[in-house]
Amino acid sequence: MDFPLGDELKTSMVATGVWQEGAPLPIERLARVPVTYVDFDGLVHDDGEIIVMDVIAEAVAALFERLRSLEFPLASVRGLHHYGGSDDASMADNNSSSFNCRHVEGSSTLSLNAYGVAIDINPLYNPFVVFDEPAGKARIFPSAGWRYMNRRLQRPGMVEKIAPILDELGFSIWGGDWTTPIDYHHFQVPRGLAELLAGSSLAEGRRLFDLARCLGGLKSMPSGEPLQASLSAFDGDGCALLKANAESWC
Repeated sequence: MDFPLGDELKTSMVATGVWQEGAPLPIERLARVPVTYVDFDGLVHDDGEIIVMDVIAEAVAALFERLRSLEFPLASVRGLHHYGGSDDASMADNNSSSFNCRHVEGSSTLSLNAYGVAIDINPLYNPFVVFDEPAGKARIFPSAGWRYMNRRLQRPGMVEKIAPILDELGFSIWGGDWTTPIDYHHFQVPRGLAELLAGSSLAEGRRLFDLARCLGGLKSMPSGEPLQASLSAFDGDGCALLKANAESWC
């Protein structure tokens, strides 16, 4: 199944800086997945869309079909070009999204959203929390998300109940499991796997992603130069690399 972006969408993404030169994958490797979802009033919307790496498009389509069948409510599902590329504006609107060529908050490291292999769900109800360690203070994004910091008080749109579904579909890392920062709305693949997928053809990337899912969900693997060194030892065969290290990486 193909999920083309279309020229008009590509132009809008470039104009708003959602995709830009220096992104870890070319814009041609991105896919637009149409989304039908149920909102918090129980109304069905068929105008949602999410932009992801082409390799994971079918898994993402399956994810949102599962969420709709469960009537898991979503406030909005739109690409970041609708928000001028502003992650803050998207979060404040409680918008679920994926691709945006940006860095991790307060870091020079590219976010996994810049690879299109991270899914952010209902960010207002599942906020991002950064801790100022010397002062012992927390900063919450979006700021109105403070109302949803009590995770024992589960409310519609909170992600704890659907986290196992994302894990099953290959998004094995949940930001809600982190110590600092804590990113309740964020689900992703391991960074090393994202790098492998970005450097693979569509067909090979699908094989890699399917294998990673079959292994039971990779939790940690090397990235950057250590990953490339490991990959070279297997003559560039990413599937062989994953199989050989499955026990220690899952």
